[in-house]
Amino acid sequence: MRTLRSHTPGGPETLQLDEVDSPTAGPGELLVDVKAAAINYPDVLIIQDLYQMRPPRPFAPGGEIAGVVAAVGDGVDGWNKGDRIIAVPGFGGLAEQIVIPAASAIPLPESIKFRDGAALLLTYATSIHALYDRGDLKEGDNLLVLGAAGGVGLAAVELGKARGACVVAAVSSPEKARAARDAGADDCIVYDRGPFDKEASKALAADFKKAAGGDGFDVIFDPVGGDYCEPALRSIAWEGRYLVIGFPAGIPKLPLNLTLLKSGDVRGVFWGAFAARDPKANAAHVKTLFEFWAEGKINPRVTGTFPLERGGEAIAAMAARKAIGKLVVTMD
Repeated sequence: MRTLRSHTPGGPETLQLDEVDSPTAGPGELLVDVKAAAINYPDVLIIQDLYQMRPPRPFAPGGEIAGVVAAVGDGVDGWNKGDRIIAVPGFGGLAEQIVIPAASAIPLPESIKFRDGAALLLTYATSIHALYDRGDLKEGDNLLVLGAAGGVGLAAVELGKARGACVVAAVSSPEKARAARDAGADDCIVYDRGPFDKEASKALAADFKKAAGGDGFDVIFDPVGGDYCEPALRSIAWEGRYLVIGFPAGIPKLPLNLTLLKSGDVRGVFWGAFAARDPKANAAHVKTLFEFWAEGKINPRVTGTFPLERGGEAIAAMAARKAIGKLVVTMD
């Protein structure tokens, strides 16, 4: 089988297309013919040894897949050859086949294309856990979504509207603003690219406060970090919740006096650990996501597809923060 692998730490240009033997499903495992693998920001980090998980090399990036069960290992019940699945293996998805724990597989309805199914879990499961569990988002809340045109950002916009929140999307270009509005955002802020000096930071904070209105944002969803964090935090409402999702713009240092003045909370969001610790709650969220999808409340947006041999280009686009929605590598 073919697989796109990392042999040494580095950027997407270091990945090599290899021909290797097909893996075998062991006890409790499924062998999956991968049809599509979504690209996410962890793929940018993991090949540089900058992610919290460091697989032994050589390994394939690609932490989110959709495919068909090719073989069922001993002791596995409920799965058969030919079943359609989605899963989040963490890495290994940029390959024509992968072995995953059977317990991690989720059925993919026949009505959903593989490329779309591959784009669901990491973004929407992260966002629903962030907003509904960690953010306690309620109907009528003011919600600010930073990086709102990325996969996780668009998911947060849609899930915020599904909850009945007023959603302000913050993005870095008019094109991304259009994507956020198409996803249901009530208002948009187009900000400059950081880093920001003191005056630019104050100006961005003023923009956020204006968009929030007099009471501020009840929930701030931040998958960006960097110099965007403090200006956003300055617009938080009394007892607001600031959700820490990720740091593609860098890990910020927060002025904690702002949390004191607003009696606010800063809450970390680690969906992978949540799903492992509370699989029943995660399964309930996934069920809700499929219901929302069927009702038209969410619609994963795949804006670019790449063949396996060009998977590095998809990771490079993610690293450059150029992606709107999701980028997917397809095996066909």
